[in-house]
Amino acid sequence: MSLGSFYEAATEFCGFRPNYDEGKTMGLAPFGDPGVFGKEVSDIVHIAADGAIRVDLSYFNYQLWEYRRRRKSRPRLPQEPFADNHNNVAAAFQHTLEECALKLCQVLRGRTRARRLVIAGGVSLNSVMNGRILREAGFDDIYVMPAAGDNGTSIGAAFYVHHALLRLPRVAVHDDPYLGTEYTDEAIEKELRQCKLPYTRHADIASVAARLLAEGGILGWLQGRMEIGPRALGNRSILANPAFPDMKDKINAEVKHREAYRPFAPSAPVESKDRFFDIKGESPFMLKVCDVLPEMKNKIPAITHVDGSARLHTVDAQINPLFHDLLTKFGRITDIPVLLNTSFNIQGEPIIESPLQAIRCFYSTGLDHLVMGSYLVSKRPSAPMQL
Repeated sequence: MSLGSFYEAATEFCGFRPNYDEGKTMGLAPFGDPGVFGKEVSDIVHIAADGAIRVDLSYFNYQLWEYRRRRKSRPRLPQEPFADNHNNVAAAFQHTLEECALKLCQVLRGRTRARRLVIAGGVSLNSVMNGRILREAGFDDIYVMPAAGDNGTSIGAAFYVHHALLRLPRVAVHDDPYLGTEYTDEAIEKELRQCKLPYTRHADIASVAARLLAEGGILGWLQGRMEIGPRALGNRSILANPAFPDMKDKINAEVKHREAYRPFAPSAPVESKDRFFDIKGESPFMLKVCDVLPEMKNKIPAITHVDGSARLHTVDAQINPLFHDLLTKFGRITDIPVLLNTSFNIQGEPIIESPLQAIRCFYSTGLDHLVMGSYLVSKRPSAPMQL
């Protein structure tokens, strides 16, 4: 039994799809009171002294993919509004998950005296939990690979065979998530021509994009090789200016078509992170939640969650030079080298991979501009109707 399976009970009760929407429950939790259902939820799961996870199976039959057994009220249907009990259930499950994870970390720290911790499995995508582990578990740093769910298991298995079974030397440090497909300017222009779209080409696309973002435009951004994992890390992203207070609501309603409470993450150059965020170390895969510094909350309201936190993505110039350049140039214009960064897709669909998918998403949402390679496509404001 994993902590992830335990956590899925909250996703179903709150009206989300199990195995897919853990982030929704995590984002909903700050709106609730963990104490309302705290005892009931904490009684479900227990961490033994040896680190074993004990679960009250009267609530679960998880071996048969049956998540719920005893309910105090009917689960929320996906289109129903959120009630206080949904918020409180999410808060209780999130808090219990964090407490259990911290207990497991205490067991590991006591056994190994290690200074650094590697976390894997789908529940390690819970970046709020990761933030608490980093702050409270006694480790200098934690590492969570960008594809930390079931889809990343094959990578771990390959490294295990390479190192443990074949005893071959280490050949790679996995600090670069950009492992997917890449499209040349020629391939992008061919797609734009086939779609008969007006476009412009720019030698310094980062400067052009930075100006559009500073003006309040919402950009679809396709560059370089696609990132691995569920987080958009600056190559298949929707980007916006975090200084506009209504930007979060605007993107949720007009672009992502999802619940209004859902927060958005910030991307910042690694050398600028300490000016805005309270975090130890780096967060290259957007898998650690930290606090926004109090004096900066009003400067970047669109990425500051209701509890004052943010799921930070730090950008290294050596790993993603173009995205780092965009952040830097945006910072020169606005004095805020931070961008709102969310995945290039709408709710219920996978992240776009190709220029054609980007074009389809662009024209089916409220995005203002599309930047692919060196090319810019912009929507023209519609003219007022004439009677």
